[in-house]
Amino acid sequence: MRLIQAFKKEEALVKEMDSLNSDEKDFYLWWLGQSGFLLQWNGKRVLMDPYLSDSLTKKYAATDRPHVRMSERVMDPKLLQNILVVTSSHNHTDHLDAETLVPILKNNPGIKFIIPEANRDFVAERVQCKKEFPIGLNDGQSVTVDEFSFYGLPAKHNEIERDEKGNCRFMGYVVAFGKYKIYHSGDTLWFDEMIDLLKPFKVDVAILPINGNDPVRKVAGNLNGKEAAELGKLIDAKCVIPCHYDTFTFNTADVNDFIEEAKKIDQPYKILKGGEKFAGH
Repeated sequence: MRLIQAFKKEEALVKEMDSLNSDEKDFYLWWLGQSGFLLQWNGKRVLMDPYLSDSLTKKYAATDRPHVRMSERVMDPKLLQNILVVTSSHNHTDHLDAETLVPILKNNPGIKFIIPEANRDFVAERVQCKKEFPIGLNDGQSVTVDEFSFYGLPAKHNEIERDEKGNCRFMGYVVAFGKYKIYHSGDTLWFDEMIDLLKPFKVDVAILPINGNDPVRKVAGNLNGKEAAELGKLIDAKCVIPCHYDTFTFNTADVNDFIEEAKKIDQPYKILKGGEKFAGH
């Protein structure tokens, strides 16, 4: 199977990011595949849920859930430098990958690592960091790092699951910086409270999964394309960027279905290829 080629990758992608470092007006989002995005604004970088390895393909090769790659990896994680913050929305490997995060944490002195508080012990063991190193959030809480504020929201994957202290195990984050706000949902299904929680933020960009929820896959599900478009509309998102598709053959969706649904309801959107950027004005 021929892999879907990246729009831009490796050193060429780093060069593009570096060339825009001095832009003090606009922000940029690069899709790194699956749910991974790099946000750059005012010369500072926030990395969200990166998965930049083949660890899952290797792990599940001889199982009934083979994770066969559809798209080429856009970047060796060792190339990612000058990262201010990296986030993980939950413990599934495509959102908390040791092969991706260990070199990133090593190569970025002073980096902050934002996670759901409920996952602290698991995260520390997986990425080989001190238990007190990550910044833990729960829903309804926020933390500010430099010029970026992160607001924790619950995610339903497939349930809104909490630990014995009431902390969410699956989360999304609204990232606020300058005059902008971006919502990265993590993995989530629709739940009734989403609209009331998100609408007050008036997000500029909602990054939402579209791969849907099919029990045959034997993995927790997500919004489908129709739901992602409708959620964007109901929270007044200025733009929806779909993600969590075209990475693994067994767990994907046709992005054209999302496009069709977004057009029906006049929801603005942007489709990115791996390694392609979105410019926010």
